[in-house]
Amino acid sequence: MGFAEDIAKVAEKVRKYSDRLLGEEATKKALIEPFIQTLGYDITDPDELLPEFVADFATKVKPLKKVDYAIAINGSIVMLVEAKALNEKPEAHDGQLAYYFNGLGSAKVAIVTNGVEYRFFTDLRAANKMDVDPFFSFNVLKHELKDIENLKLFHRDNFDAAAIGKQAEEMIYVKGMTQLIGNLLRQYSGQF
Repeated sequence: MGFAEDIAKVAEKVRKYSDRLLGEEATKKALIEPFIQTLGYDITDPDELLPEFVADFATKVKPLKKVDYAIAINGSIVMLVEAKALNEKPEAHDGQLAYYFNGLGSAKVAIVTNGVEYRFFTDLRAANKMDVDPFFSFNVLKHELKDIENLKLFHRDNFDAAAIGKQAEEMIYVKGMTQLIGNLLRQYSGQF
C-alpha cells in the first residue's frame, strides 16, 4: 500500500469518528497518533515518540511546560507536535507551540494540529525561533496530490532537516510571489 492510500485511511478515520471525539486526548488517540504512524514513526517506541515531552528551559518552575509529542530519530528530537481537540482551531495555539519550539532549540519542525488540519512551522527567519506563519498546511480531508508529495518530506524514511528548510523557503517564496502577482492583477485589472 502506498503513502497516499495510508493518508486516505487516516481521512476515513476522521470521517468515521469526528462526531464522537470529545476532547484532546480522544483526538490524539484516534486521529493524531495514526497520522504520526503513517509518517513512519513507531508510536509505541518511547525513544521515537515522546509524549508529554518537557519543552521548557525553566525546568524548576512548576508546572512544567510540556508539548504533546516530541518525535526523535536516532535519539535526536526533530519535530514537536502540539495536539488540540478536533473541535478547536489549531491556529489559535500557534503561540503555545512557538514557546515550546523556541525553548527547546533542537527541533527543526513544529506542528500544531486538531487531527484534521496540520500546520507545519520551521525557523527560516531566525535560527531556533519559530516563524509566525506556517510554511505548509495539510488538511487530511481536503488536499491535492502536491500536498501528499510535500507531506512525504516529513516521513521518517525521508526526513532531512536541510531539505525541509529548503522546501519551506521555496514554498514561502512561491506563495509570496503568487500573492504579489494576484494583487497586481487585481489592481490593474481594468487599466489595460
